[in-house]
Amino acid sequence: QVQLVESGGGSVEAGGSLTLSCVSSSKMFRFYDMEWYRQAPGKEREQVAAITTRRKTSYEESVKGRFTISRDNDANTGYLSMNFLTPEDTAVYSCHLRSARDDYWGQGTQVTVSS
Repeated sequence: QVQLVESGGGSVEAGGSLTLSCVSSSKMFRFYDMEWYRQAPGKEREQVAAITTRRKTSYEESVKGRFTISRDNDANTGYLSMNFLTPEDTAVYSCHLRSARDDYWGQGTQVTVSS
């Protein structure tokens, strides 16, 4: 069973920055696509960014130009760098590893942006 541990969440003012980390317990991390999702209170979970095993990235429209997803396969870690945060970015952020065979979720980390 793969465990994912997110960290880096917290409370910031609008315009601030945070970098989230997602550490995998598996050295097979490099063979998984990685995604970051968020879920705000009363809203459905949405994917905000994704990076494939070949490092192709994609972003939800509202975070383009502000968020950057990356990965360090040697460290079995994924990152989400978030800049110019707005109150609308307030949510629980979770990382997700996905392959053709299986997938795993982290427990989530809270990001709160005050105006």
